[in-house]
Amino acid sequence: MNVIDLNAKVWSALLERRARLPHALLLVGQKGLGKFELARRFAASLLCESPQPDGLSCGQCLACNWFEQGNHPDFRLLQPEALSEELEVEEGKKKPSQQITIDQVRGLDEFFNVGTHRGGLRIVLVNPTEAMNRSTANSLLKTLEEPSPDTLFLMVSSEPMRLLPTIRSRCQVVPVPVPSGKVATRILADDGLDQPERWLALAGGAPGLALALAESGQKAWLDSLAGRLGAGRSLDPLGVAAEMEKAVKDSKGKLQLKQIVEAFQKWLVDLSLARNGLPVRYFLQQQATISGLADMIQPARLIQSYRVVITRRQEAEQPLNARLFLEGLFLDYRALFAN
Repeated sequence: MNVIDLNAKVWSALLERRARLPHALLLVGQKGLGKFELARRFAASLLCESPQPDGLSCGQCLACNWFEQGNHPDFRLLQPEALSEELEVEEGKKKPSQQITIDQVRGLDEFFNVGTHRGGLRIVLVNPTEAMNRSTANSLLKTLEEPSPDTLFLMVSSEPMRLLPTIRSRCQVVPVPVPSGKVATRILADDGLDQPERWLALAGGAPGLALALAESGQKAWLDSLAGRLGAGRSLDPLGVAAEMEKAVKDSKGKLQLKQIVEAFQKWLVDLSLARNGLPVRYFLQQQATISGLADMIQPARLIQSYRVVITRRQEAEQPLNARLFLEGLFLDYRALFAN
């Protein structure tokens, strides 16, 4: 995905800061907008010895080669072990951490105590910044409060309100907005994605999430779920619960229970929009079906149902009996159509 074309205005704003960089930039926006790759490309550009007129790194110099190989002496990436592309988890071994650890932050001390290559810039990319507990965040805060000379922190966050206020206050915020549907659709189509409008809608306008949804083999269960929910009061709650549980098991970890709940939440949002005479936002292909169903549901029931599903979304990340959980979810849905 071409994150530069996708975020052209943000890229231009970053380039304008080259002449006078702050000690910390915080890129914020919803998931799936390419914030991490944007920050990474900016870091490569700053470290490049011969950047191109458009601000991109040349890809040919020694610095670019180091960067692409992951061993540039003036660059460090702080991210959870679970996000490492080179990670191979052996069966029976401890699961990789989902958080940035305090040891990773403390490891920067040696990095800061060594002079930069050719007297250039030193860059630390933190992704996602919210993947730190309080102790780790406080450790990083000490460095942000007394930054080393010629050091830039590039921080990425999809949930900036989870960050310590003191960390946010020490960064210059760079908002990364959702791109226009026209631009996002074109870029996804250029990547060879079939039905880009559909996947973009299901992803809430985030191209990265649209690609992830389409490439993770989720079409089958999403189509099945939409078809089942479209039955309204004729829905078989036990049957659809069994089908969704089987999809989770057969995916071998690629499909999580929370993703089914999130899709169900989006269905309820579309029902609420249709109930108010507005076009659906997520399930574009089911516009007519959703509009018909919405007329059968009392608005108060829809509001209450959505509130309950917010709680169920949190429960979906806890150890539980998936079948019973899903049965309860779909029984409540069928009850929306009760006279």
